[in-house]
Amino acid sequence: MKSIEASANAVFAQGKKEEVEKVEEEEEYTEHQNEMYFFLWEHPEYRISAVGRWLENHKGEVIEDVDTYFLHVTKGSRCDSVGECLDGWSEQDEEEEEKWETLCKRIEETHGLEKIICDEESFGV
Repeated sequence: MKSIEASANAVFAQGKKEEVEKVEEEEEYTEHQNEMYFFLWEHPEYRISAVGRWLENHKGEVIEDVDTYFLHVTKGSRCDSVGECLDGWSEQDEEEEEKWETLCKRIEETHGLEKIICDEESFGV
């Protein structure tokens, strides 16, 4: 009799496990995206855009890694680091170029970039 009960419990437990797996597979996620820009405090016309993309479950929890990247200043293409935003482009004026480099350096030195990119509309450095 005990072996019949154990078998029945095992089958019931297996059915419960499959049910839980199905519920997890059916959970829907909401995709979020935030586009923002960093700017120089002393020269706000110098801006570099950044994008954050992520998925949240119904509880508002972030699922997987957040995808953050910057946009090239002239091409608008994806750049995985802020330094790439100026690749292949330079200012004719040395003073102007220095401002762009300062902006990039300050962004690189900023703590909590992922949170800033996902939460803010603009951020001065």
